[in-house]
Amino acid sequence: MKKFSKAAFIMMLALMLVFVAACSSNNEGASGNETPASGNAGAGGADAAEDYAFGEEQTFHSNEPVTYSMMYSDHENYPTKEDWRLWSSIKEKTNVSFDLSITARSEYENQKSLLVNSGDAPYIIPKTYDESAFVASGQIVPVSDWVQYMPNYMKAVKDWGMEEDLKAKMKNDGKYYVLPGMWEIAGGGYSYIVRKDVFEAAGVDVEGEQGNWTYEEFSAAMKKVKEHTGAEYVFSDQFKGDSALNITAVQYGVTGGWGLSNGLIFDHEKKQFTFANASDDFKNYLGYFNKLITDGIMDPESFTQEDDAAQAKFFKGDTYVISGIYQVLADFKSKMQDPKAELYMITQPGGPKGKLQVETSRLENGVMISQNALDDLGEEGFIKMLRFVDWLWYSGEGQTLSLWGVEGETYDLDADGNIVLKPDIYYNGMNEGATKQLNVDYGFAGGMFAYGGSAKLRMSKMTEGEKDFVSRVQSTREPRKLAPPIMGSPEESEQMNLISTPLMDYVKTMTLKFITGQESFDKWDNYKAQVEANGSTRYTDMANDIFEKTKSLLGY
Repeated sequence: MKKFSKAAFIMMLALMLVFVAACSSNNEGASGNETPASGNAGAGGADAAEDYAFGEEQTFHSNEPVTYSMMYSDHENYPTKEDWRLWSSIKEKTNVSFDLSITARSEYENQKSLLVNSGDAPYIIPKTYDESAFVASGQIVPVSDWVQYMPNYMKAVKDWGMEEDLKAKMKNDGKYYVLPGMWEIAGGGYSYIVRKDVFEAAGVDVEGEQGNWTYEEFSAAMKKVKEHTGAEYVFSDQFKGDSALNITAVQYGVTGGWGLSNGLIFDHEKKQFTFANASDDFKNYLGYFNKLITDGIMDPESFTQEDDAAQAKFFKGDTYVISGIYQVLADFKSKMQDPKAELYMITQPGGPKGKLQVETSRLENGVMISQNALDDLGEEGFIKMLRFVDWLWYSGEGQTLSLWGVEGETYDLDADGNIVLKPDIYYNGMNEGATKQLNVDYGFAGGMFAYGGSAKLRMSKMTEGEKDFVSRVQSTREPRKLAPPIMGSPEESEQMNLISTPLMDYVKTMTLKFITGQESFDKWDNYKAQVEANGSTRYTDMANDIFEKTKSLLGY
């Protein structure tokens, strides 16, 4: 056998190392069995190279078929089908299937509580709005301990500056227990739908003026409409007034309607909570609505009538303003009795605190992970499942698949890379009259996966009119700072609930009495005294004490 010299052996070894390094470099980031991209190593990293592919904006793919159990909320408007393209498209890309625990939407929260508290929860629990009730059970993973293994999630947090948003999900142990859907930008939210044709006939330039309106100026515009039309009321609202009360409260620095909550506002300069709903700001807020009632602009039935009654007045042409979200505009237009009716969603008016964005949180409902997943799969298998969750819920590819489906089948891309829904498929006001529906017939754009994503993806599901509305909000309304969470212990939270429930019930009752004139503002001091007697100061002090104990966790 021919012998190699020592020098020749060293040279051959060096050439082999160069060759191996070149192969590794060429394979980096490709799909298949290759080593994960840089920064994705860690527990399970080495084994992952042999078992599955994952990475930042890389398709997750398991070499072997795998099935994960998951809760599923079955929506009555698009009931689950086994042959949905959603399931097969996920399987084709990832080699992952679901073992679904299907529950009717109306029973989903009850069933979730039953399964979690009994220790029988599936591994993946999506569509979770409030995880607080499940934390103490020990049946939900503190997922913030594991997000470092989720490269797409971490990229979104970093690129979109989501750190402050995520604090809202933090508990008093400094951890969070749900993976929220995350949007790059906040949505437009609820506002007021107006009869543009009627406002313009009354001499109001809606499109030209509304971007700068305060609530007082909006009231003046509605007064012009009343004088022009002779209508009994210009504004008759749905949602028992909760939408209007909520979006108006933002501009007055108080809470109301859907956002009534605990009546607390956080002062970012003083770094403390104050009870806003017995302040002069709250009195002025109630006075605004009371004046709408006494001037005959707003229908007092707005706070008691069912939604159908409010809508019927608007469709018939008896009223010309109603609150809502942009997605209902096309449906409302189709129901107007006047075929010449023009509907327009105005930008939410400003108020004493400025022209502020109503929608501040960029978080959606999210995904809880059951402790059963960690117990059954072990650490490496658990991390593998998290990386699948990371791809489906947080990668651009997974989010686009969940929302729009399969390119070439349910949508195409135009020359600028924009998504164009196939013409025979209907979704969210697009392709009215199409024979198929994206959620009903294909399973995409449902409530279990399709939440969160880039600004471009969020805009992609909007009609041109809704894009205009959101753009107006984004460009003319100032973002608000987020308030920190009150991270009390279970015992502290229980004590605060015992105070806040009767306190806020009283505030809600008196809100309607002051607005409708059943209670005179001459008795405002009596109201303030009763709020105090119901524990407003004690509640506020508790909130501030808890904040002081936990503010270091929150970065204050």
